[in-house]
Amino acid sequence: MLIDWTHFTPWMALAGGVLLGLASALFVLLNGRILGISGIVGGLLRPRVGDIGWRLAFVLGMLVAPGVYWLFAAPTQARIDAGWGMVVVAGLLVGVGTRYGSGCTSGHGVCGLSRMSPRSLIATLAFMGAGFVAVFLIRHVLG
Repeated sequence: MLIDWTHFTPWMALAGGVLLGLASALFVLLNGRILGISGIVGGLLRPRVGDIGWRLAFVLGMLVAPGVYWLFAAPTQARIDAGWGMVVVAGLLVGVGTRYGSGCTSGHGVCGLSRMSPRSLIATLAFMGAGFVAVFLIRHVLG
């Protein structure tokens, strides 16, 4: 395994982790809800009265935040070692997986593990393990 030291940003990663943890804690304390992105976005697909505004504001905040960041720091160049077809298939598989697992990395991996949920531990181990296997197969077996 090689680390791309020129693009390794531990301080930015730490800041992002702190912000995610703080946002998750505040969200559950102020709203009594788990900060699971797939659940928040999924709630927009079957909206309930009085439940749309905060969900739209949350999604809008996720879309606007990178632009605000770019006002203060230069945007980083994204590097994706896959074609558009693979990216679309991967996105669809992630979407199916979040529905099948009743949550995503933010809901299970961040919020669920911090609440010491056994179900979230199993879900996180399953999707992380599946990710490791997929990367190994795609990079080392399929080439």
